[in-house]
Order: sequence, then structure tokens, then C-alpha cells
Amino acid sequence: MDVDAPKLSNKYLIYGAFALGLATAIAVRAIIVLDHLHPGWVRPVWYFAVLGNFVFFYYRYVITNKRKRAVQEHALIDKIATEQPLSRSDREVLIYLLSSIKKSPENLNYLIIFAFSILAIGIDLAFVFLE
Repeated sequence: MDVDAPKLSNKYLIYGAFALGLATAIAVRAIIVLDHLHPGWVRPVWYFAVLGNFVFFYYRYVITNKRKRAVQEHALIDKIATEQPLSRSDREVLIYLLSSIKKSPENLNYLIIFAFSILAIGIDLAFVFLE
């Protein structure tokens, strides 16, 4: 019995999760700067970052489980490793998996978080050495 291929999330959900993840990652890095400039904002920004991360990482957890379940239910690794023919349903799942990876902006998220991490460290060091 063939299992239906999962469907991609709509672009609004994908980019909404991306924006939330990015905003919370920047918020975490902004805390060190806010501590120097506006200490009263540290706690609200921290709550935003933690609660936003809760939502963002739950979304990523659901997506990852969806991908793993599709691979498992269709035994794709075994079929490809043993050169078994793939059914139409198997091909649809592979298209879903590859499209999901291609459509996901997670690599851009990682790059931006990397840049803001360096920036936050640089700003904090500047505050420390200029005080």
C-alpha cells in the first residue's frame, strides 16, 4: 500500500517561521548590547527571544519529523541502497523531500545568525574596551 507524499508548507508559513527565527536569533544577540544601552529592555527582549524560539524550533521539529517519517514510511534509503525500483509514490516523496530542502531558507538563516553573532561580539567588545 502506497502512502501519500507529504505536502510542502505554504510560503507564508515558511517565510513567517524564517522571519520569526531570524528575529529571535537577533534578539538574543541584541541582549548584550541592550544591557549596555537600555538595561530595562533586556528582560522583554529575552522573553520575546525565548518564546519565539519555542515556536520556531517546534515548527522546525515538525518539519524534520515530517521528512524523516516520509523516508521511513517509503523505505527510501533501503530501496535506493538495494537499487529497487521506486514507485510513483516514492518519487513523489523524493520530490517533496528535495523541494522542501530547496525551498527552505534555513541556510540564509544560519548565515545571518553567524553575521549577527560576530557583530554582537564586536559591539560588546567595543563597549568593554571603550568604557
